[in-house]
Amino acid sequence: MTTRRDFLKTGLFSAAAMSVLNPLRLMAAPGKPPMRFIFMHRGNGLWPRVMVPPSFDDDLKQKENRKEAFEVDLDGHDLPDWMSPLASHVSNLTILQGLSGKMCTTGHHSWCSSLGVFKANERVSSIKWATVDFELAKLFPSPAEHIELACFPLGGGNARGSLDGIATGFSARGPQQPNYAFGSPRVALQELFKSVSTDKTAQTQYLLDRKVMEFVARNEGATAGDLAGQEKSKVQSYADSVEAIRERNRKIDAMADRIRRHVPELDAKFMDGEVSTFERQEGHTEVLLGALVSGLTNVVAFTVDELGHEYTGITGIEDVKVNMHDVGHGKTIGGLSAEEIRRRARTHHMTLMDRIAARLKSVPEGDGTMFDNTMVFYFPDAGETHHSHGTEYPFVVLAGDNCPLNLGRRYIRLPDYGQPGHRTLGNWYTTLLNACGNPIEHYGALDVGLNRYGINQTGPIEQFLA
Repeated sequence: MTTRRDFLKTGLFSAAAMSVLNPLRLMAAPGKPPMRFIFMHRGNGLWPRVMVPPSFDDDLKQKENRKEAFEVDLDGHDLPDWMSPLASHVSNLTILQGLSGKMCTTGHHSWCSSLGVFKANERVSSIKWATVDFELAKLFPSPAEHIELACFPLGGGNARGSLDGIATGFSARGPQQPNYAFGSPRVALQELFKSVSTDKTAQTQYLLDRKVMEFVARNEGATAGDLAGQEKSKVQSYADSVEAIRERNRKIDAMADRIRRHVPELDAKFMDGEVSTFERQEGHTEVLLGALVSGLTNVVAFTVDELGHEYTGITGIEDVKVNMHDVGHGKTIGGLSAEEIRRRARTHHMTLMDRIAARLKSVPEGDGTMFDNTMVFYFPDAGETHHSHGTEYPFVVLAGDNCPLNLGRRYIRLPDYGQPGHRTLGNWYTTLLNACGNPIEHYGALDVGLNRYGINQTGPIEQFLA
């Protein structure tokens, strides 16, 4: 027999709908554009050494080798070659080094760790609180609240067995509440923009879903009136959840004209279930841009890859399936060294960041553009390398002019692990939340290993507060 709990988990409530089971908050104040956040995270580590501009002089190179704290204006410096797609965005670019995350799950798979700053595994019970992207979504509400896209792994990691479906993602809505992610651009496009679909079957299904939810909300509310105690509370919560989804849908229907103008026009290759990894990433990028520009969401989590994902479409070896675990162990594949494969993958990721920034810079908003109110983060799931320890989580950040943090056009190395002033992922996210209106004392778990150094781990990174 299908229970109410089972019903709420069915495909009727898509990944986008599942992210709004909590009551909707009011939209941002009219006239003031919301901030927008895109978290692009990838597996298999991100080496700190590849982040360093090659034009640094010997003094800066020595400081970098010693991992001493310093800052350098990027103006006049060459970017690492794999970051060359960001050359036109240097004024908005920050290369951030030195954050640690040993309180997270490191190594092969991190699950929700790098976004939640706690140790996690594939068990739902390990999710301690909402990941930082969902905390930001609360501060800048939207009809869909939060959207997650992923290139799923087929072996190890989170979701397994399907690249194209809707499955458990890498973010969390709250304690023991994993999010759901779209595995393919095709499914994401169909689900996120079905309210304005021109397909007759999709229109009929959309209207049917509305009728079913109306019936469920009315029926569950009436049932709750005849109950008492804990059972009444449970049934009422189901009714409230369905009503919250209906309210979300009403908001989406009210902005149908705007959504219709920004439905992504995906090339046929992005709709193919056998789309290559590089093309899947490009398709996801187009979908997230459509969702942001149309106003469906202000926050996107984008897993550009995960260690268990078999790469295809890598420049020069397009037809070769690349096992990134083998790459992590330094194996040559398709005639390319592991380091070169890493470089080509990273370079492609930077083309995605460039596409996002360039598109948003072309969309007028207020006295400027949408990009002025946007931050894009690129960082590793589990730290500095394949078998990581979490001592460093490098970040590439693109931030618009209205970014609430003091960033831009800088290479920043924070004090090394254990050194006075050392900061963690928790401090970084605390800074971001504080600057955006959440005065939380500290976000995330603490690193007990830092206690022996006498380092105060709580609070924001003051130098970044504008």
